[in-house]
Order: sequence, then structure tokens, then C-alpha cells
Amino acid sequence: MLRVLCSAATAVVLLLAAALPVWAEFVLPPLPYAPEALEPAIDATTMTIHHDRHHGAYVANLNGQIKANPPLAKLSLDALQGQISRFPVAVRNNGGGHWNHSQFWAVMAPPGQGGEPSPELLSAINASFGSLQAMQTQFSQAAAARFGSGWAWLIRTADGALAITSTANQDNPLMDLPEIERGAPLLGLDVWEHAYYLNYQNRRPDYISAWWDLVNWNEVNTRFSAAA
Repeated sequence: MLRVLCSAATAVVLLLAAALPVWAEFVLPPLPYAPEALEPAIDATTMTIHHDRHHGAYVANLNGQIKANPPLAKLSLDALQGQISRFPVAVRNNGGGHWNHSQFWAVMAPPGQGGEPSPELLSAINASFGSLQAMQTQFSQAAAARFGSGWAWLIRTADGALAITSTANQDNPLMDLPEIERGAPLLGLDVWEHAYYLNYQNRRPDYISAWWDLVNWNEVNTRFSAAA
């Protein structure tokens, strides 16, 4: 009797295992701070909706593409960006959305906790833009001028210089696409309306201005060093 029970239990386990997906899935990272931690610049309701629903949907939709695109199962999220041209537009949109938002949470910190640009980063900023203030002005202009939905970026290019660019929708500077100015993203700002509309409505420049108080320069410094 015991042997029969064990055999039946083994069969159930094997059936359950067969029903599970054989691919690795992408995971929604938790916010590195409480949803209300970025107030008053970004309110808790916006953060919760943005992270749980919008970012969560990108992750779920990307996972939904794995069965039809098996190579996804063997790629990290970072590696996927550099090979995005191999995949359908649904992978581009949702893979980009997952990567972009993951960096977005990381490059923000509660007011007063983000540190300052390192001497090395500040030197590079001065060399490329003249001053930190000039870089911020150019970045803010790029973010405000992005038509419709998209992102503004501070990147480190292949020659080591810094540059500011913007991308449409959920594209980013890591993607191997002809219309993209490529480079290592150091700082990215989401200018989709869902990122700010509850507090700012159509006042995108006000959102951009307030956002500078949240920049996590400690993380930007790390990304700058890693891109060397």
C-alpha cells in the first residue's frame, strides 16, 4: 500500500512539474523606498500606481512573450536591450519598459539622501557641458521637448564623453536600433504622463524641475564608474 501511495505521489509531482513553465521569468523589483518617500515631488499614489500597475504590466507582458520567443529565456534584462532588434515590437516595448523603470526607481532617492556628483563625474560633466547647471538645463529641455511619451537620458558614449538624448515610448540608449543614440545610461527620467499627471496635469516642466531634488547621485556615480 505504501509503495502505491508513493508511486501516486511521485506521479502527481511529475505532473505538476510538467505544468510549470520551463523558462526563467522576469521579476518586478520592489521599490527601494516607501511609496511616500519621494513626496512632495512625487506623491505616494502616483508611485504606487506607476510601480505596481504600469511597471508590473510591462513585466507580466514581457513574460507573456517568452513562450513565443524562446531565446528570451536565456537573456538577462540588460543583454536583451542590446539585442532588441531580434524581437517583435511587443518585446521591445515591454522589455524596454521593464529596464527603463527598473533604472528609474534606482536613480531616485528621498530628498536629501541622494548625495552629490562624485569629483570624477563632475569633471566629466564640466568637460561635456561646462557646468552641472548647464547639464541640468539641457537635460530638462530634452525632457520637456520629448513629444508625447518617452524618456530623457544622460549617457556615457563609447568615446567616454557624456551626452544628453531622449527616446520615444519605452526605447532606451542600450537598444541596437538605428534611430537610437547609443551609450551607457547614467540617468533616465520618465516623461510619460502616468509618471506625473495626478500632481502636475499638463505641467511637465514643473514635474521635471521638482524631480531634480530626487536624483540619487550615489547611484549615478556608480553607473558612471561602471561605464568607464
